Amino acid sequence: METTQSIRTVIIGAGPRGTSVLERLLAHTAARPAATAGPRLHIDVVDPYPAGPGHVWQPHQSRLFLMNTQSFYPTLIPEDPELPAPVAGTTFDQWRIRQQEHPASSLSAAERAELAGLGSTGFPSRALYGRYLRSTLEQLVDHAPQDVTLEFHETSALSVHRRDDGMFDVGLAAGAVLTAGSVVLALGHIPSRLNPEQRDLQAAAQQLGLRYLPPAVPADVDWDSVPAGEPVLVRGMGLNFFDTIGQLTEGRGGTFLSNGGRLEYQPSGQEPLIIAASRRGTPYRAKAALEGYYPASVSLRYFTEEALGRLRKAGIRPGFDFDLWPLLHRDTLWAYYATLVRSQPGAVPDADAFLAALDEALHPHAHTAANWEDTVESVLAVHVGPRHRLDLRGLAAPLAGRTFASRAEQDAAVVEYLLDDARRSGLGEDDPVKMAIGALHHGRALLKTAVADGGITDESWVAGLRGWFENFVEGLASGPPALRSEQLAALATAGVVSFAGPDPKFGVDRKSRTFTVTSPWVHDAPVAARTMVEALAPGNRVSANDSPLLEQLLADGLVRPRLMMTAEGAPIQSTGLDVAPHPYRPLAANGSVTEGLYVLGLQLSSAQWGTAIAAEAAQPGSPAYRSAQRTLRDADEIAAAILAA
Repeated sequence: METTQSIRTVIIGAGPRGTSVLERLLAHTAARPAATAGPRLHIDVVDPYPAGPGHVWQPHQSRLFLMNTQSFYPTLIPEDPELPAPVAGTTFDQWRIRQQEHPASSLSAAERAELAGLGSTGFPSRALYGRYLRSTLEQLVDHAPQDVTLEFHETSALSVHRRDDGMFDVGLAAGAVLTAGSVVLALGHIPSRLNPEQRDLQAAAQQLGLRYLPPAVPADVDWDSVPAGEPVLVRGMGLNFFDTIGQLTEGRGGTFLSNGGRLEYQPSGQEPLIIAASRRGTPYRAKAALEGYYPASVSLRYFTEEALGRLRKAGIRPGFDFDLWPLLHRDTLWAYYATLVRSQPGAVPDADAFLAALDEALHPHAHTAANWEDTVESVLAVHVGPRHRLDLRGLAAPLAGRTFASRAEQDAAVVEYLLDDARRSGLGEDDPVKMAIGALHHGRALLKTAVADGGITDESWVAGLRGWFENFVEGLASGPPALRSEQLAALATAGVVSFAGPDPKFGVDRKSRTFTVTSPWVHDAPVAARTMVEALAPGNRVSANDSPLLEQLLADGLVRPRLMMTAEGAPIQSTGLDVAPHPYRPLAANGSVTEGLYVLGLQLSSAQWGTAIAAEAAQPGSPAYRSAQRTLRDADEIAAAILAA
């Protein structure tokens, strides 16, 4: 096929985002009127992993790896009527229902078994979501328009070079070179260099004969290398932590049993003794049991589209700490106390008077950012006893300010926290704490749109949004299903898991040839182990990448990291690429736009915030935040630009 007779594009990365670009290219091509049909389209898709699931969502991984969202949430297929109609495919939940009613012959016995017990509000395995992605890709290929040809290359792309004629040459690890007029970088999770501390730990492990498992996609880790019956230090208590725990317990034959409504763990004898550590000392809070992604009883009153519109109309480029967070903070307080009054009538003697006074205190009209919180405190002092007050920052650090005489005492405190948090999750919309978090969840969705593409100042992005709020809200609103908290409590009670304590300090004892961990808040001997696991995802920083392709693009100046200015006027490298919207194209080292090269996904982390999660399917009765299907619209813009070139 002559390049002059067709549009040729290469999509590098065949996971969900690369597949989204493919889906949008097919949709746009199919939508062209026959009389105005353009040139033929050839699409090369490059990924060493099978297309559709890509690296992270492979269907054959352990079914103990669960998604962080329920069945009703994710979709690969846009539902925006303003976009060209898809040629095939549905949301994950629609696919789930169809497979339950009319199972595909290609489904494995394990997939059929999981589907049989999976409801709309259940948490699917990542393997099952990968099967959905693969199935959707197959449908797209089967329904591709006649004037589209597709070729999949299960290999890595090592280079992208701009030719003198404006075309691109894409060099593959298999030796071939693909020539195209445009290239899409949908790289997803890329390998990352270790930070200095991690490199020191890895070097010590090599010198002393220890085991050090660095940050990795959980499905890539050799869990069998962790010996049974020995201590193992596990750093990180986010989502990868629960994957680690699952592989080292249930994955080794242990079982959870229900005893009077409380879980108990029956060991197999093949487990290690897990010592878990994180800065907070506790894992992420569990998700509330809800019928939708957002609590129906909570709506934003202060941090709204209208409020953002007023800032724009006034010509204000907002700062996070001074303009946006005070509004979202108000919503969080209202959600908590309104739920408290509704669900616990005796907590506030004069509920009507309290809510009226709180409403007045929260109203932004006459209060500056400096004193509105004092006014709220005055209202609370009159109406709400100390036991029922909301300590918002304390929710994210439940052990803060506490010291423990022993690790056993601290373990008991963590178990108490886990069971209380799971109980609150079970109350759903009737728990004030979970509804305060629900307000943050609503606000996060609106915030994604508000801060995108330079919507806030650089200094507030660095110091506020990424400096403190991101970790704060992730620990509250991005947690696992409540079952995971109950299971962890059972594991701790059974003596399989212990906790190092807040603010852990890791080291190496060369004399005893062990890793060590201590906490300044736990007055006990250091914990020593010959194995250490980093239960963390690889760092998503383009400047610290270990990808031959991205390194080449940076070295050749076709792309560059985004620089942001701190409040002191110092430039610092942010996590993602410097891009020009829309569609997103990287800026070259000299500041020019690299036309024909497009970026989608995680490498947009300096232009977008919080968009690593899958696109959100439309949910009846829930607010339709623009951020819900942002990545699908980004893919649509890229597809339109490729076909218009």
